[in-house]
Amino acid sequence: MSEPTRITHWIDGKPFGAVADRSGVVRDPATGAMSGRVDFATSEVVDEAVAAAKIAFGEWRHASLARRSQALFNFRELLNARKGELAAIITAEQGKTLADALGEVSRGQEVVEFACGIPHLLKGGYSEGVSTKVDVYSIRQPLGVVGIISPFNFPAMVPMWFFPIAIAAGNTVIVKPSEKDPSASNWIAELWAEAGLPPGVFNVLHGDKVAVDALLDHPDVKSVSFVGSTAIAKYVYERGTSAGKRIQALGGAKNHMVVLPDANLELAADAAVNAGFGAAGERCMAISALVAVGDVADELVSMIAERVATLRTGDGRRGCDMGPLVTAEHRDKVVSYIEAGVAAGATLVVDGRAVQPDGEPGGYWLGPTLFDNVTTDMTVYSDEIFGPVLSVIRVDTYAEALQMVNDHPYGNGTAIFTNDGGAARRFQNEVEVGMVGINVPIPVPMAYYSFGGWKSSLFGDSHAHGMEGVHFFTRGKVVTSRWLDPSQGGLNLGFPQNS
Repeated sequence: MSEPTRITHWIDGKPFGAVADRSGVVRDPATGAMSGRVDFATSEVVDEAVAAAKIAFGEWRHASLARRSQALFNFRELLNARKGELAAIITAEQGKTLADALGEVSRGQEVVEFACGIPHLLKGGYSEGVSTKVDVYSIRQPLGVVGIISPFNFPAMVPMWFFPIAIAAGNTVIVKPSEKDPSASNWIAELWAEAGLPPGVFNVLHGDKVAVDALLDHPDVKSVSFVGSTAIAKYVYERGTSAGKRIQALGGAKNHMVVLPDANLELAADAAVNAGFGAAGERCMAISALVAVGDVADELVSMIAERVATLRTGDGRRGCDMGPLVTAEHRDKVVSYIEAGVAAGATLVVDGRAVQPDGEPGGYWLGPTLFDNVTTDMTVYSDEIFGPVLSVIRVDTYAEALQMVNDHPYGNGTAIFTNDGGAARRFQNEVEVGMVGINVPIPVPMAYYSFGGWKSSLFGDSHAHGMEGVHFFTRGKVVTSRWLDPSQGGLNLGFPQNS
């Protein structure tokens, strides 16, 4: 058996040399086998990375918009040509199927393409002659060194929500990926070097809470972008803002899909299966609560169960529909929610614990699980499970369904399935959720719009990518300018007035 791969930091354009005192195990979720050891950064290593990024910022902030956009375009071309390599890394460490991993890379690539237009995105305003021979104009400038702390479920796409815009705007970046699947970030760092990005502009730090806290506390880190659980998002927001940083912290979710009696049930059943069990439910935009309005529940539950029976769970490299969960511990946690749902009296229609996977026995397997007759006081409804568990809640009216969505503490994404345009328009207006789908189960916005939820799904007021992302990674400055004619001059101690 070959030795596990050492996965270390990428600082100032090269792998970090010193061997770490602490490290973590990286495993293949489809086999359970150890595939690597990842170095954990100390606060001193974080200092080195920040120092390298700060030095690089001195040059990169002054690089022309043409040079920055060319680096983005080079990166985009290289990623298009080699995205299969990145997808294979994601599958080997995160567990999702190769097709799903390729989709992740493609969605991240959309933000790269958006950031290629940075010359247009950074245009300011200009007003000539606001006073006699006085002009006023606005500009946007980069922040400096920025940190990105990303989760295990999207090791490529989530960092790509942030770093293309940050780099295009003239910042330098430090990515702290999840220690569960760290290799994608290193691969991306090497691709940036190949694309011609100067050393120190894109850096990768691996580790645990020690590295996170060091980034949040470091005085030279100007902002931190985070995606993960609500508890940690709140912690990142509070600690980071207390250190004077800009923070965008995207937290957890419990996404509802409301199905009205007039909906196309074939379409709704397909959508529920796709959005509930894709990526083994390890998506912040997964549908985990299906709210069936009126008398559609029996037929809809039957249709979903029929579709689930056709799914094949197994190794994502074998053409299966759904892969394993990321770790044994996470699989066991999801199983505990299934057990709690049964104990609370929910009807277990499909039991994923009985799955026969197409994969090695050591993999972290759990099949699609479907509950019916779930109530709002059950943990299988109230908590973000982050696994392949779909709960059906029955209500009599649209008003009950809307109230249920609005009463939930999370407000990340939601969807409504209906053929009634008036009902859909009312829902999009009244629902207290940040991202809404109408007959679309996973309403992840395109890169030129911004991603983010409401309530306990977001801490801070800035969403990811789109123009909100551009504004997050830049600071506005307004310049008032007057160039005097030779005939003008003299003293005047009065308060300046427009004229």
